[in-house]
Parts: sequence; C-alpha cells; structure tokens
Amino acid sequence: MSRILVCGSIAYDHIMEFPGYFKDHILPDKIHALNISFLVNTLKKLRGGTAPNIAYNLAMIGLKPVIAGTAGQDFLSYRSWLNENGVDTDYIRVLDDDYTASCFITTDMNSNQITGFYPGAMSKDIEISIKGIEDEISMAIIAPTEPDAMIKWASECQEIGRSYLFDPGMQIPRLSCVDLINGIMNAKIAVFNEYEYNLMLEKTGLLEEEILKNVEILVETQGEKGSIIRCGKEVVHIPSAKPLKVVDPTGAGDAFRAGLLKGYFEGGSLEKMGRLANVAAVYAVEHVGGQSHNYTLEEFNERYNENFK
Repeated sequence: MSRILVCGSIAYDHIMEFPGYFKDHILPDKIHALNISFLVNTLKKLRGGTAPNIAYNLAMIGLKPVIAGTAGQDFLSYRSWLNENGVDTDYIRVLDDDYTASCFITTDMNSNQITGFYPGAMSKDIEISIKGIEDEISMAIIAPTEPDAMIKWASECQEIGRSYLFDPGMQIPRLSCVDLINGIMNAKIAVFNEYEYNLMLEKTGLLEEEILKNVEILVETQGEKGSIIRCGKEVVHIPSAKPLKVVDPTGAGDAFRAGLLKGYFEGGSLEKMGRLANVAAVYAVEHVGGQSHNYTLEEFNERYNENFK
C-alpha cells in the first residue's frame, strides 16, 4: 500500500450559506470601494484544512496517508477523528499557546465562495522539516498552507529526491513568481483548478509546453465540466461524475487529488486516473465540508461503473 506524506493546512471550516447570488450584490464598477455584508441562514463548524481533507480521502480510497503540519490547543478531538479513520497524525505538531487555523466560507446559491482565513498555529508550519520523515514515503503532497512552508517543503523534496505533487491553489497570489515556478517545474504532478491554472500561467509567464517538459502530469479541474489531464503530448478530457445532489463544493478538490493518486499508484491510464478522481470528488460535493462523506471501496467501484461503464 502506497504511503503518502500530506503537507498542508490543518483547520476548522466554518461553512455559511447565503440564500442568494453574490453577482446580484457586487457592483463591478465599485470593486475598488467594496463594502458589503451577506446575511447567511446557516452556520456549521467542520473539520477541514487541505492536509486532513486530502488525507481523509486517501485513507478511504485505500492509500496510507501521514500528515505533516501544525495545529493548536483545540486539536485533540480532531486528532482522534483522523486516527480512527486511518490517518497517521504522528508528524502533526501541536501548539498549546494558539488555536488551530480557522476558515470562514460563505457559499451562494451558485456554489460561488468567499473565504476568510485565520492561520493560527498554521503560521508555524515553516518550522517543520520533512527531510527526516521515513524513506518509505512514495510521494509527498504539498498543498496550500503558509507560503514559506510550501517553498521549504518543495525544496526539501528536491534535495532528498522525493517525488511530490504540487498544489499551490489559493496561495498562488502570495507565492513569488520564482518560487511558484520552482515548485511547479520540479514536481512530478501539478494540480490546479481552471481559474488557478490561468492565473498561474499569467503570473509566471510559463507556457504549457514548458511545464510539460518538466512535469510528468499536469491537471486542470473544471468543476461540473470535468477535468483535463496532460502528459507529454497526450491530452485527455474526462467528464465529471454525476452527483446524486449538489450540497457543498467545499473539499471536492481535495477528494479529487486522492482519487487521482489512487489511479497513479495503480498504474492507470490518464483517463482512468481522471475518472477515479472525479468519482472521489463527487462524493464530497454531495455533503457539507471536506470530511462528512464516506464510502466503502465496493461502493466506490459501483459508483465508478455507474458513471463510466
């Protein structure tokens, strides 16, 4: 069983639902003076963070995740939950003088999101080194957290020759052009959503062809349109899996990454990798938060066959 080191934020998600559409209340010509409040009708506090979300899905889909990151004094019950669900938390550092990072997400009726984030203990991620973590790690995932920590972990993976998946995500605006290029161009796999992908290309000036000369697999997720996976000159478009219901998009991208790696370590084709990833993602969409869904491998395979015959 492949052992995956997951490096990223550890957080609590506060999910709020706005019973309307952001677009109806944001004036494009007044963006420079934006001052608006959205009255929400629900609030739920959930376990979240990129690292636990990805790790939870990796364990459920049959891989063996271990998390590296920093949490706060309120992490005890969260750690127990992760351990009970097959996630190794031995490399999570807990600070007694701060709180676990907290994310505040407001979602409108079109699944658009506005997010605020308090880093808390996560700001100390830079103090963690992953060089000494077990040689048996098959791959590391570097997911959004403190930008300096992401840069450090990418450099450490390069130094010790450890393959890694680079997922800069929401930290693209805060990563310098040089650091973003370094993280991408030395990765085994690079993953972006559609908006992040175009933002990355614009910020770095990289051409898709340049990236594919260095990165084995380049992935672009496109929500309900599915995903695009590129490898060398091969480009595969994979349709999304069909949700039974759309409840909350939070955590869908994290679940996608778990399915992607399942296909990768099983030696599947690009199409198989994308299909597994899209099925994993659709489970998350059907539930609130990134760790409210669950399934057996038998149920997952049945869902896969229903969608992709």
